[in-house]
Amino acid sequence: MTSSQPPESPAATVHDLTAQSITAGLKSVLLLEDDVAFAEILCAFLESHSFQVTRVTNGVDGLRLILTNDFDIILCDLVMPHLPGDKFHLAVQRARQHLCNRFVFMTGHKAESRWDTFLSQVNNPVLEKPFGLSDLLSTMETVLTENALNSPQTRPT
Repeated sequence: MTSSQPPESPAATVHDLTAQSITAGLKSVLLLEDDVAFAEILCAFLESHSFQVTRVTNGVDGLRLILTNDFDIILCDLVMPHLPGDKFHLAVQRARQHLCNRFVFMTGHKAESRWDTFLSQVNNPVLEKPFGLSDLLSTMETVLTENALNSPQTRPT
């Protein structure tokens, strides 16, 4: 696949979603991660694997984007300023429930009771930091496949 535009810089805070990128088959990812260096690594890696990445550092900014965009994958850190991952998920559940099955949570705090309780109540994959990039890709592929199988366009009638 070739593009007439230069690749986006991994240091950019938010990458624009375009109708062209979505219709061209690129999968859109909302990345919520407050660790800027880690987010830049993930963003560059995902873009090198043909994902269109929109990156924010907190759940409030993520919620603004969720209200107007259907992302294929939502990579969500649990511990973030302003609106942590569990509260962000709850807001998405109330505003755009169909997106809840697209979450992949990332955390270095899974053993803490607050996060353990929340994660046991949702049916989303969790990547424990530090995780391998191959684990990230395989988890995302599983979510994409499950969502494709459950989408109204692919369900048998």
